[in-house]
Amino acid sequence: MSLPHGEDTIAAISTPLGEAGIGIVRLSGTQAQAIVRPLFRPRRPRPHWESHRLYLGHFLDPEGNVLDEVLLTYMRAPHTYTREDVVEIHCHSGYGVLKAILETVLARGARLARPGEFTLRAFLSGRLDLAQAEAVLEVIQARTRTSLRVAQAHLAGGLGRLLGEMRGELLAQLARVEAALDFPEEAGEPDPGALAAALAEPLAALERLIRSYAQGRLLREGLRVVLAGRPNVGKSSLLNRLLNTERAIVTDIPGTTRDVIEETLNLGGLPLRLTDTAGLREARDRVEELGIARSREQLAQADLILYLVDGSEPLAGEDIRLLQDFQGRPVLVVVNKTDLPRHLDPVALAREWPGPLVEISALTGQGLPELEQAVRDLVLGGQVSFTGEIITQARHHELLGRARDALTRAGELLALTTVPLELVALELHEALQALGAITGEEVGDDLLDHIFAQFCVGK
Repeated sequence: MSLPHGEDTIAAISTPLGEAGIGIVRLSGTQAQAIVRPLFRPRRPRPHWESHRLYLGHFLDPEGNVLDEVLLTYMRAPHTYTREDVVEIHCHSGYGVLKAILETVLARGARLARPGEFTLRAFLSGRLDLAQAEAVLEVIQARTRTSLRVAQAHLAGGLGRLLGEMRGELLAQLARVEAALDFPEEAGEPDPGALAAALAEPLAALERLIRSYAQGRLLREGLRVVLAGRPNVGKSSLLNRLLNTERAIVTDIPGTTRDVIEETLNLGGLPLRLTDTAGLREARDRVEELGIARSREQLAQADLILYLVDGSEPLAGEDIRLLQDFQGRPVLVVVNKTDLPRHLDPVALAREWPGPLVEISALTGQGLPELEQAVRDLVLGGQVSFTGEIITQARHHELLGRARDALTRAGELLALTTVPLELVALELHEALQALGAITGEEVGDDLLDHIFAQFCVGK
């Protein structure tokens, strides 16, 4: 960042703009109280502000005009989010009120905060490690109770503690190797077998974390689920049933859905990005052709395809062709319209699709619990209660892979007849740097800028 930490006092609106009950303007820095105090007229005048108490009063502009009746709290360093003095002004949430209060404190000497700068200061002050700072954004963006629980575990510092223990073990082994290199007569030659054994546990822990990313990514980004099938098989009806709302138009006319419709859904703790697509068939006009092209784009990006077939009709040739195209893809076949007389031959369907299948009625809701369980089984092996540390960030996944690869190479070097200790030391350094980049011990300004630019201005 261009300005040193703590050089100035920053301010920002910390709540979303819009008409609501309460909005918050936050300040952090050594001058936070000095900037705000002349602008606040408490209901009961006090010679000084006690830390972490709410005060009722009026907030004034520089001319002494009342801007709003507010609740103000002063939090004295270091017992704050940033470990600096913090003042929060809780006012009525309207654009005019928030803007006027913010402009007033900026005119008194505060600087407008950059995106994520409050959390950046929490990191630079040592209150949070970098993984915890990133977890703040995970908490804000969590869409299900499960993803929130994982984000809160990261915010509590569990990942940082685990990686800290790992780094401690690797530093101990690196010290042994470097002592043998620098003082061979005093330290003696380290036992390669003992060194390799000492690296085995950190390596196994890294493998577990790396494997967890497959599920962690889904929790953070949401599972991309695409509803596909021929026209009029009930895709839009299923979308509406899952959302419990009339999101898509449903008619008896094939081809009603012409464009992609995307909604988010909480499926037993798993966030879904559910996409309804145009029916797959030979296009009848240019508009339908564009809709089908977009459908195929969505199918190519899907984590899971729910392919609907109409149970009240015989299996169509178009269904057979599409199911053949989907071989090798993550597909769950959904036989819809079980509320109608059945004309679909289950033997013919099993011949074309030996994979997972569930029967439902989008109209009545029959079979919906089985559909939800089938989705969880396919994606998570049925696991919806996550335990242990789970990696949700692509950055962490890449760095953990670098650390694992470095330790793997170190183990291979230790297995040689003549062990090149210099190369072993280099690999241990590489692993330590990768782990340090996750928690912030090894990080540059460019990376910090990139990470905190993803935050909103007031966080």
